[in-house]
Amino acid sequence: MIPLDGLRLPVLVAPMFLVSGVDMVVAAAQAGVIGAFPTPNCRTADDLDRWMAQITERIGDRPWAVNVITHSTNRRLSDDLALVAKYRPTMVITALGSPAPVVDRVHAYGGTVMADVPDVGLARKALAAGADGLACLASGAGGHTGHLSPFAFVSAVREFHRGPLSIGGGIGDGAAVAAAIAAGADIACMGTRFLACRESLAAPDYKAAVIEATIEDVVLSDRVTGTMASWLKSSLRSAGYLDSEPGQPPRDYGSATDAHRRWRDIWSAGQAVGPIGEVEPVAAIVDRLTAQYRQSIDRLAPQR
Repeated sequence: MIPLDGLRLPVLVAPMFLVSGVDMVVAAAQAGVIGAFPTPNCRTADDLDRWMAQITERIGDRPWAVNVITHSTNRRLSDDLALVAKYRPTMVITALGSPAPVVDRVHAYGGTVMADVPDVGLARKALAAGADGLACLASGAGGHTGHLSPFAFVSAVREFHRGPLSIGGGIGDGAAVAAAIAAGADIACMGTRFLACRESLAAPDYKAAVIEATIEDVVLSDRVTGTMASWLKSSLRSAGYLDSEPGQPPRDYGSATDAHRRWRDIWSAGQAVGPIGEVEPVAAIVDRLTAQYRQSIDRLAPQR
């Protein structure tokens, strides 16, 4: 289950490739939300061991999450799972593949498996493979994204799943968090809103581009990885993707390209870029989100 009782705000700070790290996860936990990072952010299993040791030492018994890629391209999956069993993150979020390889390891210590899914069909398959809950990826998310409205997605999934459910995609302020919860999600997943935070591993130029961007600067393209994803238009143009000939590239989720490095030089961002105005700590962002969330809850309360 998602440990909501100990949270200040029902928010999961999304695991972002080459962006989320130890400091972001720790700051999120200390601010009263759940932080997460993808294991590929660590170049080696030894690095991952160090990261997870630091996180568990610094946050104590606060909840945290790790994102494990179960696609066949993750040749380090067995090492990742051994460290998951060692450090016991509260939640393990699987992506780009079946959650089946993860389930037994996580259930053995009482953790929760959340499967990242972009559509209803894959949601059903993930639950059949043993996932406890679903991390639903809706339209508007940064990086690899879904195409469904978050409200329609939650409604459709709730017809057959009453367990843990998060929704992400275009959630940029506390009002959107409240809307996600009102729609039936247990927790809102927010990545883009934290891209430019002080604890982010994103390069200064990336943070500056996010701060300057508006929703109109976010475009969808499958040219970079072979799977549809949301990118900042300026970085696609710099890498030559906006002017290149169309065509379906092979799926490749690694970071290297011929002339650029995906995710490092070609920057992802979701439709929630609008509220980002400066580099600030996670704690300040959570403070603002919490105030907005409470104001929205008050507006939903019956008038007396």
